[in-house]
Amino acid sequence: MTADVPLLDETKGARQELTVVLPVQLLRVPDWAEGPFPFELGSRRTDAQTRSTYFAPASARALYGAPGRPRRWHRPLDVKHDGMHLLGIELLRAATARNPEHALVVLHFSVDRPLLPVLRALAGRRPASADEPLTGPFDPAGLLVGIADVRTPGTPFATARPYTIAFMTPTAQHAPALRSGPEGELPVTADRWLWQLASRSTPEDFPLPPETAEDQLEHTVRISADWSALVLRQGAAFLGHRPDTGAGDFFDFGALHSRTVYLDALLLGALQRDHIDELTDELSEVFDSARLAHRVAGLERNIAVFRSTYWRQHLTAHGPANDLLLAFQNQHRLPARFNEILAEAADYSRLVQTQESQQISGALGVLTILGLPLGTALSILQVLGDNSATHLLIALALSVAATAAALTTRYGRLVLSSLQGGEGKP
Repeated sequence: MTADVPLLDETKGARQELTVVLPVQLLRVPDWAEGPFPFELGSRRTDAQTRSTYFAPASARALYGAPGRPRRWHRPLDVKHDGMHLLGIELLRAATARNPEHALVVLHFSVDRPLLPVLRALAGRRPASADEPLTGPFDPAGLLVGIADVRTPGTPFATARPYTIAFMTPTAQHAPALRSGPEGELPVTADRWLWQLASRSTPEDFPLPPETAEDQLEHTVRISADWSALVLRQGAAFLGHRPDTGAGDFFDFGALHSRTVYLDALLLGALQRDHIDELTDELSEVFDSARLAHRVAGLERNIAVFRSTYWRQHLTAHGPANDLLLAFQNQHRLPARFNEILAEAADYSRLVQTQESQQISGALGVLTILGLPLGTALSILQVLGDNSATHLLIALALSVAATAAALTTRYGRLVLSSLQGGEGKP
């Protein structure tokens, strides 16, 4: 970022929407309406049924649940404070194998003051408590009292701060964001504004090196000539590139999509990230117990459940939602991390199979060591026609002694060790 790039600290867009996503611990199922928040535009109502038409069935079930098994609830609100308007709240159950009460809370705001300072405060870049947006009537702990606990001990870095999705459209005076005509090129400043909104930072907060600036912006999603999106690790942003004329403008539709379908694509990415984080942690604990086979079997089952339920890279036939999901996955290295999980789990599975093969071979060896002396002794007595009980007992004692002696040999020690899944001593 260079010094001549216009900052957004004092800039207010024609239309500013903000979605905030936080991890919580679900205490009980809320008595709210089921399904995602149903934003409306004219006769269009974006409820679960409408949104499901955009997604593959497996993705829709992960985001909205199924009949009789809801995963998402919403509650309309109308709270205004300090230039912000809270329109509603959602809860998405995001249970994992180890954390069945994990959920994501989604807060929908409209913002009537400069947007970037709000985003910077949510990112912790303005530490004064008076600047914190999620306080007072917007405090999630108060909004979710008795329903969910916003305190999440051990929260990983990826969710240490709220994830934000900003939507901003320019006026005719906001030349740094505007195309030079319907088919004109975008100025360089447009993507730098987009970066500030998505990164929730100014160049003073995070001076991006000029040598890597193009790399950071190369994954910008050009939804159409009218607007673009950028997805980063801690936030995403949508920025218009022509003046917003107000109610009835195309950006009504853009704002609706950013709050619904595009939000859901990013939420699916968050579900994938949380499960991959848990699988990674589970891999690191495989050898913490002597029951290796049991742990590996549980790990393989969790991987299979995740793969069939959540792991999607082709989300929908509608391109921008796919592009946003892929951008989120790339920011968190999810494809590479999942491939590493699969490879490591395969290594552990081969280790378990090797140990089981050794134990089977060991069991057969023990049977051989036990059975050979005894079978030889009984065969000799049978050939001699000796039916004496005393001789039989002597033969048994000799076979036991021969077996004990055999077990003290190198081969015997290897057999016993293989039964334990270890290595024998020479």
